[in-house]
Amino acid sequence: MSVLNIDRCEPMQDEEIRMFEDQIGRFFDQHAPETRVASWRAAGVVERAMWTEAAEAGLLCLSMPEAYGGIGGDYRHEVVLMEQLGKKGVDGFGASLHNSIVAPYILHYGSEEQKQKWLPRMASGELIGAIAMSEPAAGSDLQGIKTTAKKDGNHYVISGQKTFITNGQTANLIIVVAKTDPSLGAKGTSLIIVETDEVEGFARGRNLDKVGQDAQDTSELFFNDVRVPTSNLIGAEEGRGFVQLMQQLPQERLNIAVQGVATIERALEVTIAYVKERKAFGQRLIDFQNTQFKLAECKTEATVARTFVDRLIALHLEGKLDAATASMAKYWVSDLENKIIDECLQLFGGYGFMNEYPIGRMYRDSRVQRIYGGSNEIMKVLIARTL
Repeated sequence: MSVLNIDRCEPMQDEEIRMFEDQIGRFFDQHAPETRVASWRAAGVVERAMWTEAAEAGLLCLSMPEAYGGIGGDYRHEVVLMEQLGKKGVDGFGASLHNSIVAPYILHYGSEEQKQKWLPRMASGELIGAIAMSEPAAGSDLQGIKTTAKKDGNHYVISGQKTFITNGQTANLIIVVAKTDPSLGAKGTSLIIVETDEVEGFARGRNLDKVGQDAQDTSELFFNDVRVPTSNLIGAEEGRGFVQLMQQLPQERLNIAVQGVATIERALEVTIAYVKERKAFGQRLIDFQNTQFKLAECKTEATVARTFVDRLIALHLEGKLDAATASMAKYWVSDLENKIIDECLQLFGGYGFMNEYPIGRMYRDSRVQRIYGGSNEIMKVLIARTL
């Protein structure tokens, strides 16, 4: 039973989903114990073997149709995976980006040939996905990207630099956001797939030294006149990239909210366990009224977040989640996540500031939730447009 003592939304109460949740939990208990996750943090990357093990267990491309190598699940299965990653503390494993951000672009906009070519290999773990949006001078402002893809016969020649790319050191299938016609602004943006094992001119830069997310190989990528076939364009025509991004970003932002609530629940669980054991001035920390009130506030806010996010999961499954509401969830839950984890860390005292304690790592790892997927300030701009 969750520390929140609240029933999930009806779609998440399905017996098959509950069984799947148990399956995922057991997989991570077996394949991602704390000692192994610690080795990923030390190395700055999740070892490739973990991807193979996840593929063999059927955890890659969960919501992709069986015809393309997936398990034929839906967004609920991706939610379960994201939540278990958070609750089990499986730091850095970028399967949720691979599954529910990269693969859907191919499924929704790719040709039948593209789906048959790439999705089964993503499901098997042969290909690991990434999406290259951000650049040194263009983060949330995707219209400002400088990377170009110039047509040369039946090829595109891609030139540019990307940064802050999740799975950057590991990915070998990268969706590149590029300008196929720089004169058209957003309308000149296209999405083009690069299989890094098959091209020349592609280079991986630094595995970036971050404040948190130590196990995630967030990287710089360089495209130095990389030639790919024009058949690697996602969609039937050039210039559809910005529209494709805008249509898929609500799910990415809901993903961040889902991850945020899962992390909040884990923070509360470890903190409640700690204050019931730790003593000060002759009594347990939980016996102090200040501790009780702080955790009562956190549990209340967390319950509101869980209720809100579950409602959005249900809406998304019905195809009714709009961009503004997804933006509300992304900004509000990530702000709350940072607030609650900060309160929990305070209750740990000095130990909370130690990286060996999960609460300290959650404190660092959660900070970026307010930045990636579109900064929270951008989320408020999007919401304000509906006023």
